[in-house]
Amino acid sequence: MGRMSVPSAGTVVVDTGRDGGGVRIGEFRGLSGPNWSLRPVGGGREWEAEPERVRPATSEERMRAGVARDNARSRGSLL
Repeated sequence: MGRMSVPSAGTVVVDTGRDGGGVRIGEFRGLSGPNWSLRPVGGGREWEAEPERVRPATSEERMRAGVARDNARSRGSLL
């Protein structure tokens, strides 16, 4: 997987470097040394990802993350 250029803050990306081959969708927050700081869409605890294991989110992945954020907000889980 090639390394993508540093995205703008808030860009939705996919961290493919999860244990067990899973992925995690998050918003790019900034640089953290050699890694990128990501946060779940809609808020939550940030994590660091290796840039070479991050790719742009597809439109379907962005939509899914937005629906999850909206559902959490409707349950009162997000402000």
